[in-house]
Amino acid sequence: MLNVVCWQDLDEAGRRALLARPAQSASAETAARVRDILDAVRDRGNDAVREFTLAFDGVDLDDFAVPDDEFRAAEESLGAEALRAIDAAIANVRRFHEAQLPQALAVETTPGVVCRRVSRPIDAVGLYVPAGTAPLPSAAIMLAVPAAIAGCPTRVMCTPPRPDGSADPAVLVAARRAGVNRVFRIGGAQAIGAMAYGTDTVPRVGRIFGPGNAWVTMAKTLVAADPAGAAIDMPAGPSEVLVIADENARPDFVAADLLSQAEHGTDSQVMLLTTSRQAADSVAKAVAVQLEQLPRRDIARAALSNSRLVVVNTLDDAIDVSNEYAPEHLILQCTDAREYVDRVRNAGSVFVGEWSPESVGDYCSGTNHVLPTYGYARNYSGLGVDQFLRTMTVQELTRPGLAALAPTVVALAGLEGLDAHAQAVRLRLEADA
Repeated sequence: MLNVVCWQDLDEAGRRALLARPAQSASAETAARVRDILDAVRDRGNDAVREFTLAFDGVDLDDFAVPDDEFRAAEESLGAEALRAIDAAIANVRRFHEAQLPQALAVETTPGVVCRRVSRPIDAVGLYVPAGTAPLPSAAIMLAVPAAIAGCPTRVMCTPPRPDGSADPAVLVAARRAGVNRVFRIGGAQAIGAMAYGTDTVPRVGRIFGPGNAWVTMAKTLVAADPAGAAIDMPAGPSEVLVIADENARPDFVAADLLSQAEHGTDSQVMLLTTSRQAADSVAKAVAVQLEQLPRRDIARAALSNSRLVVVNTLDDAIDVSNEYAPEHLILQCTDAREYVDRVRNAGSVFVGEWSPESVGDYCSGTNHVLPTYGYARNYSGLGVDQFLRTMTVQELTRPGLAALAPTVVALAGLEGLDAHAQAVRLRLEADA
């Protein structure tokens, strides 16, 4: 099932093919179909959302909003252990994200000239929690906590309905306990369109957050490119992990980490880079054994068909390949793993050492699990409080401060041929004090 490949034996074309994401191959067709969905939602609002919900989710809903009694029933349906786990995860995520709040900045650049940088929450944000083959209350926590910490006045969440038309109870409980009370039973590209353009029931938001499948990722990309749409956090699509391991790594640990991502969905991808052919073979055997014990083994098996075990010469080579791949999750299971962290440039989140499985980041270590995929970790960061904020600069000058900068303004305005810029300064300084 998992073939071992030697990196040094591949030419450039072979290396590019090895690092390609499987979900990207159908992007052109996906884009066309998603654009049709977004156009319909923008033009026909709730009617289009209702039609797509029936077509894709098999549910005919008259009202997308989750009512209060469904929130109450969700709370009552979960056991005490589940509620404690949700609360513990929220507490750790909140603790880490509260420390991210920016401090106000004030600098007197010239005597009498004070420049400040201040932050304000985005007025309205939309949070998308996927369901797919498994509900993700952890995603509700990762989105709702930083939105609440930032103080965004309008916070709405969309999540796909279950076959009976209800939202997943754990998602609802996690959302409400983390600070979101308006949840809509809408999934897929139609949910992104509803939040980006607004409908009679779903408010229009300024920025959309959250992971999803290739359709959701494409929808986010398209609305972000539309001046009438909404900004987005990042392209966050199917999950992926890359593990770097040496000959001392435990094969069963590595196999478990690979499978923990493979079970997310058939379009997930997992990679192993190792300096030992023996380690690669041992991991392949451990994967085969552990796979058969998983309830979601058919999903994981499909994902493993797109996955790779790669042998490299050195750990430095492994880091270089990882930086090129730019994984969503990077796990360092090697001797002195911490020493390699500074060499990592491109990754969504890094897990250091054999006692740091990716699972803890997914749920409760405190870091956010909404991360860039598809190689976008080269250009995007994982989700944090800063993405729910806007920053503004403020400047305040005294008359002496303006006088000190006047020659600079006048000279630069002259170079650019913008005399009104210079005149705005001259008039003030020529006026009676």
